[in-house]
Amino acid sequence: MVLVELGASEPSADNSRLDILSAAADCFMERGYGATSIDDVARRLRATKGRIYHHFPSKADLFAQIFRTGMDLNYEALAPIRSMPGKAIERWTRLARAHTMQMIKAKPFQRVVWEGVEMHLRGSTTPEQRNVLSELIEYRTRYGDIFRNEIAQARADGDMQFENLSIANQIALMTLNSPIFWYSRRPGEADRDTENIVEQVVGFALRGLNGKTG
Repeated sequence: MVLVELGASEPSADNSRLDILSAAADCFMERGYGATSIDDVARRLRATKGRIYHHFPSKADLFAQIFRTGMDLNYEALAPIRSMPGKAIERWTRLARAHTMQMIKAKPFQRVVWEGVEMHLRGSTTPEQRNVLSELIEYRTRYGDIFRNEIAQARADGDMQFENLSIANQIALMTLNSPIFWYSRRPGEADRDTENIVEQVVGFALRGLNGKTG
């Protein structure tokens, strides 16, 4: 699980919700939305279904909240960087590092975000779910625009070279997102090892944008 560390024997309401979100994110990552039931989440929590339904009326509501929480975590990670002075390419590189680290640290939540996007594209949801997912997709699109604006400025500054802004931004973000598909923490992996992985991913994306650093 990620995100939640309980510090008391009697969890608060907020911690109880976070416990449920973390357990459910793990289940959705392992099985997918369709194959995961509230029973699966309850077993992972070693709790009753009633505890889950107390906070989330349905599996769809639970999934949507995990999506929203994953994006909230991403926005929070970028917040200290967005207003930093300096060149756009330097700011983009810091943003990219923070984003890629989120793909590793909060991988189950980020996999739910990805599955939510796929569900939306396939249209494999109810009308009510589509309305909720549409709002969440827009939230994610605004997040992607943070990176888009920086590479647009970096190109204007002569520090990046690419032809189509939308294509370049999508490919770069796909690279930064990639750890959600292949990363797993190795035995004995230290923080510096994880940071090295992040640097390699960001460096690859930066080279794809023909970024000029130094």
